[in-house]
Amino acid sequence: MDFQNFSALAAAARGDVPAELVLRGGNVVNVFTGEIIKTSVAVTNGTIVGVGDPYVGEQEIDLTGKYLCPGFIDGHIHLESTMVTPSELVEQAVKCGTTTYIVDPHEAANVSGADGIDYILNETANVPANVFVMMPSCVPSLPFEDNGCTFDAKEMQKYLDNPRVLGLGEVMDYVSTVSAAPMMAEKLALFDGRPKDGHAPGLSGNELNAYVLAGITNDHECSSFDEVMEKRRLGMHIHVREGSAARNLEPIVKGIVENGQDVSGFSFCTDDKHIEDIHTEGHIDHCVRKAIACGMKPVDAIRMATIHTAQQYGLQHQLGAIAPGMQADFVVLDDLETVAVSRVFHRGADVSGFHAQPKLPMDSPLRQTVHCLPVQPEQLQVPVGDTSPVIRVIPNEIVTGHDTVCLPQQNGLFVPNGEYSKIAVVERHHNTGKVGVGAVSGFGIRGGAIASTVAHDSHNLSVIGDNDGDMLLAIEHLRKIGGGYTLAANGKILHTVPLPIMGLMSDAGFDNVQTELSAMIAKAHEMGVPEGVSPLILLSFLALPVIPSLRITPRGLFDVEQMQFISL
Repeated sequence: MDFQNFSALAAAARGDVPAELVLRGGNVVNVFTGEIIKTSVAVTNGTIVGVGDPYVGEQEIDLTGKYLCPGFIDGHIHLESTMVTPSELVEQAVKCGTTTYIVDPHEAANVSGADGIDYILNETANVPANVFVMMPSCVPSLPFEDNGCTFDAKEMQKYLDNPRVLGLGEVMDYVSTVSAAPMMAEKLALFDGRPKDGHAPGLSGNELNAYVLAGITNDHECSSFDEVMEKRRLGMHIHVREGSAARNLEPIVKGIVENGQDVSGFSFCTDDKHIEDIHTEGHIDHCVRKAIACGMKPVDAIRMATIHTAQQYGLQHQLGAIAPGMQADFVVLDDLETVAVSRVFHRGADVSGFHAQPKLPMDSPLRQTVHCLPVQPEQLQVPVGDTSPVIRVIPNEIVTGHDTVCLPQQNGLFVPNGEYSKIAVVERHHNTGKVGVGAVSGFGIRGGAIASTVAHDSHNLSVIGDNDGDMLLAIEHLRKIGGGYTLAANGKILHTVPLPIMGLMSDAGFDNVQTELSAMIAKAHEMGVPEGVSPLILLSFLALPVIPSLRITPRGLFDVEQMQFISL
C-alpha cells in the first residue's frame, strides 16, 4: 500500500472526493470468494481504493456486459526464450492480459553472467508491467557444463536488496541439492525464507523429500497428475506449464478436475514460449482458456492465473486480486468462457497499445558472444557398434526417451535416414573445439539441417540433420552471423532468424522475427518434422543435461538418470 499518499487514497475510498478512474458496472471476478459480482471499481494513483457502488470518477468507463479480472501472472518465464527483447515480449504478452512476470534470467546468465542479468533488469525497468527476477541458481546447470560464465553465491549477494529480486531461480542441479553440496547449500542459505523455484522432473521418494527439505517451494516440470500429487503432498506449489514444446496443461488440469483436487496449490506458467506462439495462441490467457476447455471452472482457472501465483511469491498484498490497496492491474474480458481480452490496465492506465523501444547499443559486448572454431567434417562422424544409444523425441514434451538400437551405418559410421537424424553440439563460448555427436529418433528431418545457438542452458551451438554437408553449412552460417536459428537444405541456407543479443534474442522487431520464424517452422514440418514436435524449441532442449532421459552436450551423450556420459 502507498502510505505516502494514504490520506488522498482514503478520501477517495470514503467517497469524499472523486476517484481518478471508475470502471463501472462490470462483472468483477472475486478470487477470494469465487463470486462474480456486478459492481464498480474505483482507482486513484494506480491503486484500487474501493469496490462497490456508488463511486464517482474523474474518468469513468462503462463495462456493462464485460468481465473484470485481476491482471494475469506468469509464474515462471525465461524472457530470452521468446527470441525478442524483453520489452518486446511485454508488448506482445500484455495484450493477452499478462501484467506480471516472474522471470528467471538464467539463459542470459549462462552466456554473459551478471551482464546478462543486468540487461534483463534494465530492459524491463520501465515497461508497463511488473517484472520480477529470480536469481539464477544453476549457472552452469551442472558443474561440468561448457557454458559462458559462472554465477555463484558471491555474485548473487549484490542483488539481494533489489526490490525486484524475489528469490532463488529454478534449482536444476537436484543432485547437488539432495547431497547438500557446499556450493549449492551456500546459495540456498542466501535465500533462506524467500521463494526458491524448483526444477525436478521425475524426482521422487526420499530424494524428493531431501529436495523439499532444502526449501524448494514449487515445481514447473510435472508432466503427469501422479507426479503432481506426490509433490503437492509434500507441500510443493505446482506451476502448470504450457509453453511451445512442453505442453503439460491438459493432463494435469484434467487430473485436477476428475479428482476434485483443490486448486489452491496451482498456478500457470509458460517457461519457454516462442514469440510466434504467443502471437498466434496467446500467453497466460491461453492457459486459462485451455483449462476451462478441460472442464475447470472459469473462476478457478482465473485464480490460478492471478492470486495463487501472487501468494507463492509473497506478492498477495499488492497483486493478484481486485480489492482495496491492490495495484490497479486489470484484464477486461468480452467473454468469460473464451477469455476474450478486450482491454488491459496496469496501475490504472490502459496499456493495450504499448510499443517497445529496445535500447541495446550496437557496440555492446552482448552482441559478440559466439566464439567457436570452424567445425571439420570428421568431427561430425558418429561411430556405431552392434547397438548404439539414441535420443528418442517425445511429441509435446521436452523429456526424451533413451533407446538402444541398431543404427544404419556404412564402414562403421552412422548414416542418417528418415527415422534417425544426426545431432551435434558445438562449444561456442571459449573456442575449445569440443563437438559432441549422436543420433536422434522422432525428429524426422529429411534433406537438410536446422541449427541454433539457443541450446538450454549452456547455449552452445546445436545442429540436427540428415546429412553432414547441410549440418556444416548451418553451423558455419551461425558462427559468422553471431547466433540465431537457421535452416539449410541442398547446400543452401533457406531461412535464418538472427539473434545477435547473446545468440538468444533479436532487436529487429517482432514482425521480422515472427515472419521468418513462421516460415522456418513451416519448412521444417514440410521437410519431415512431425506435428506435435516444435522443431526449434525441441532442438534447443536436447542439450539440457538435467531433464531425463538422454541428452547431448559438447562432451557427448549424457544419461541424465545415471548422471554419466555414454561412450560411443
